[in-house]
Amino acid sequence: MKSDTAQSVSRRKFLKGGALAAGAAAGTLAAPAVVTAQSPIVLKMQSSWPASDVFQEMAQQYCDRVAKMSGDRLRIDLLPAGAVVGAFQVQDACHDGIIDCAHTVAVYWYGKHKAASFFGTGPVFGGSAAHMLAWYYAGGGADLYRELTQDVLGLNIVGFFGFPMPAQPLGWFKNEVKSAQDMNGLKYRTVGLAADLMQSMGLSVTQLPGGEIVPAMERGVIDAFEFNNPTSDMRFGAQDVAKNYMLSSYHQASESFEFIFNRDRFESLDPDLQAILQYAVEAASTSNYVLAMDQYSSDLQKLQEGGVNVVRTPTSVLEAQLTAWDKLIEQLGQDSINQKIMDSQKEWTERVVFFDLMNAPDYKLAYNHYFPGKITF
Repeated sequence: MKSDTAQSVSRRKFLKGGALAAGAAAGTLAAPAVVTAQSPIVLKMQSSWPASDVFQEMAQQYCDRVAKMSGDRLRIDLLPAGAVVGAFQVQDACHDGIIDCAHTVAVYWYGKHKAASFFGTGPVFGGSAAHMLAWYYAGGGADLYRELTQDVLGLNIVGFFGFPMPAQPLGWFKNEVKSAQDMNGLKYRTVGLAADLMQSMGLSVTQLPGGEIVPAMERGVIDAFEFNNPTSDMRFGAQDVAKNYMLSSYHQASESFEFIFNRDRFESLDPDLQAILQYAVEAASTSNYVLAMDQYSSDLQKLQEGGVNVVRTPTSVLEAQLTAWDKLIEQLGQDSINQKIMDSQKEWTERVVFFDLMNAPDYKLAYNHYFPGKITF
């Protein structure tokens, strides 16, 4: 039998040995595993905008949000118009898989089917871009878009919409427009159903991408034009070729950005990444609107200070546009998908815009109260 001292020493040796063994095992388990970082998935996106345009900045806001929301697992390589294909060809490029995605507006492919313009530059029946974006998401617009692009046109794409744009100005003119007759015979740039509308009002219309507008004006190909907003127009140099800027129009009272994805590429991604691509559109919609309100108002002020005659389009011209829309709506309704979309939009706006107009206070009244004399119409 061992003595108490011998037992104590033996126990100390055992505990010490066990501790060393446990430490060695722990050291083995704690050794860092060799992990190879997974490269992010990179999607190639081309926009329909020149690199210098504010719309390209808005597209980049979307790309930045996708990267952050995905923890940098997904990145979008954003290219300007013309980098791979022309501004009006991005939908075809997505369909064919030449690019993975595009940042554009639906009106740019209305040559395939005029119904495309209902998702950008349609009659909208008194609705704003915010009303029509709500129609897309809650009023059946998304299903009609899918039906048009996939069932009617057989396109291999999926798409989402974001950023309800402020109504587009009537545009830039060498002489101030005081009546609809002043526009008769003008060579004018616009796109989509707005081209049909203006042609019916006696204008000769040319459809051009944004980057080609001012050069066309300088060469005399056109003698009046619209693009979208004060910031884009100023960056194009519109103020160098015309001095009369007419705000307010029904030719493009509603438009939102279209985010197009090659369907096969989109569906190949994990569900969470698909969700990020979809819902980042909503996140960017807010940031786009904030940027627009800041930049558009600031640049309009700069245009005025630079000698541009900024005026509101006369009511008589707006009324002439509505009359022209009435005739165009009747013609468009001869196509079943056109009529289906217009019926859906009209039903939506009758209910939603009624609420909005009844509920909204008179903002002009309040503005005049605090800033008397600034608004003269």
